[in-house]
Amino acid sequence: MGELTGTERAVLLVLMTESRPVSNPELAVLGPALDKPGRDKLNRLGLIESDRVQGRFVHELTDRGWRLCRDIVDAGPPPRSTGPAKTLYTVLGSLGRYLQREQLSLADLFWPAAEETVEDRVRAAYTRLAPRPGGWVRLSRLRAELDDPRGDVDSALTALHGSRGISVIPEEDQKELTAEDRAAAVVIGDRPKHLIAIEA
Repeated sequence: MGELTGTERAVLLVLMTESRPVSNPELAVLGPALDKPGRDKLNRLGLIESDRVQGRFVHELTDRGWRLCRDIVDAGPPPRSTGPAKTLYTVLGSLGRYLQREQLSLADLFWPAAEETVEDRVRAAYTRLAPRPGGWVRLSRLRAELDDPRGDVDSALTALHGSRGISVIPEEDQKELTAEDRAAAVVIGDRPKHLIAIEA
């Protein structure tokens, strides 16, 4: 455990709390980003498994990773920890005492959130990209945030278009469209749509 950096420990703890495969973009939202050296190291140590899905890495804890997370929970703060890190390990220590008292494992406490739909993921990606609620986001940027098959995203966009407070529209100034914008368009009705806005 001593050979892990604070970032690598944090990645393990995020994967522990999510208790599911997590993609690189999600990981960067939930905690620290995982760079290639860190990914290679955690895989080499047998703590995570990383697979390439739709052009992005997706990471999941191994059984050994789960065991190490329990060690992290019980170990207390590493030497030279800063104030925020000490606070985190204080919380983790309390969690460890609870698990011991109730004779529970980490897997008893953490489990995946309710299954997200593609529509949920579209909304979440929009929220990350929009400059403000109701602001326009290009579908080319939105698709780049999603790992779902194109047909599933098209279906979600079509369904969302009919929802209150959601608009999926064409770019009126066709000269503004790049090749990526045209490729990312979704056809709803008889026209390709290039932009989405979701009100708060």
